[in-house]
Amino acid sequence: MRRYTNEEYGISSFVYRRNRPFHPERLATWLADWPAEVIRAKGFMWLATRNEMAVSVSQAGPSIQLGAAGYWIAAMPEEERQLYLEEDPEWAATWDPKWGDRMTEIVLIGIGINKNEIEKTLDRCLLTAEEEEADWSLFADPLPVWEEAEGIQEQSV
Repeated sequence: MRRYTNEEYGISSFVYRRNRPFHPERLATWLADWPAEVIRAKGFMWLATRNEMAVSVSQAGPSIQLGAAGYWIAAMPEEERQLYLEEDPEWAATWDPKWGDRMTEIVLIGIGINKNEIEKTLDRCLLTAEEEEADWSLFADPLPVWEEAEGIQEQSV
């Protein structure tokens, strides 16, 4: 019996990882025009207008859901943050001096994925250097609202 590999069917995956936040309007536009070749994605992202909370992203076929994934350790009070960093040295090893643990990390799986094009279009959704210096709370945010409480909620976009 012949065994087929993912490569024979054109299935591939990659991890999109960045240490800059997304601009909510540009990200919403990108989500509305989701690349057809991406059939599954899962991870978390950093959204400028929700700087305290990590945003979970889960996509399968036409369904895309965003939700609260929990607070960034960097957003916690200093004493609590230090406890986390002491408990898990891996956090300290990857800690950004300016942004702490805030980042985006999404695994994208698809058929015939153009990794460079997807990365390029997602990179355009990130804040520019000038926007990083602005007041992020003034950015329009068309994405669904969820509670930033203990209960994790997801909403479709």
